[in-house]
Amino acid sequence: MSNVVFIIATPNQSSRLIGVTQYIEKQLQAQGITLTTINVASLPADDLIGTRFDSPAIVAANALVEAADAVVIASPVYKASFSGILKTYLDLLPQKGLVNKIVAPVFIGGTIAHLLSIDYSLKPVLSSLGARLFVSAIYATDSQVTRSGQGDELSFSLNDELAERLDNAIQELFTELKLRAAAPAQAATNL
Repeated sequence: MSNVVFIIATPNQSSRLIGVTQYIEKQLQAQGITLTTINVASLPADDLIGTRFDSPAIVAANALVEAADAVVIASPVYKASFSGILKTYLDLLPQKGLVNKIVAPVFIGGTIAHLLSIDYSLKPVLSSLGARLFVSAIYATDSQVTRSGQGDELSFSLNDELAERLDNAIQELFTELKLRAAAPAQAATNL
């Protein structure tokens, strides 16, 4: 069974980004994929800012990434780049922490103007951590996600265009996970 870890880097738990990641989670769970979430804002701030590699919370989060077949990295766009809180966590991943991981970047921003922020700001950092296999990145705008309710009643709905792009990216991720799961079985057959 495949294992996917979500690294969600928004300090705002009512962010429209949460609606996007919930949609992805629901689709992957329907395929029987095991999911785990690292909410970066829930990690100890002193450990993030102080780059405490030996922090029990950081060690536990890094173990989740190490055990994952795929990593969904989700961030809002601030100042034409990913959130600072995401950078503080990525700095604490081991140097080759994303080697052999399938990576799915997911950003949300106020406008389409920062569409290329995934390619120009996030992917170089992830590549330095060993990421080589990226599925189609998703960039959503706030206007594509409707938020309603508050607190425990908070819900999100996505417009059709965004849902279609997410479905395609999720299918791509699922296909890569299936190929990865089949590879050891194929190798054993070839012995």
